[in-house]
Amino acid sequence: MVDVGAKLDTRRTAVATAVVRLGPKLFHMVQTNQLKKGDVLTVAHIAGIQGAKVTSQLIPLCHNIPLSQVNVSLNLDDSRFTVTISAECSTYGKTGVEMEALTAASVAALTIYDMCKAVTHDIVIEEVKLESKTGGQRGDFHRQPKP
Repeated sequence: MVDVGAKLDTRRTAVATAVVRLGPKLFHMVQTNQLKKGDVLTVAHIAGIQGAKVTSQLIPLCHNIPLSQVNVSLNLDDSRFTVTISAECSTYGKTGVEMEALTAASVAALTIYDMCKAVTHDIVIEEVKLESKTGGQRGDFHRQPKP
């Protein structure tokens, strides 16, 4: 692990997103809560939060960070038959929370897959990416929207 002991504590935030492509039939089942395993969006929401909290146990060289906030939102897009996941993490510390946000979005997406795979395996997790981060020596990052 990198030594962050000499760094200053600053407010750090990160937002990551992921998209889960379901297709029309499965999308409708998720939207109307018709899956045998239960409420997909609620379970994925909790899983994303839990994933952020255990990031340092999953990513070998990640620091264990005391998170002050984890917010995961899941939005259905009926024009694309997708679930868009957004995960925001924050802390006040010596290192950033990008990995926690990315893990939260990824775990939420994987949970959707797990809960839906009994219906079809034709589910695609895509566009997992960091949208923004604030704080730290290298400054802020904000992904520019594609034209």
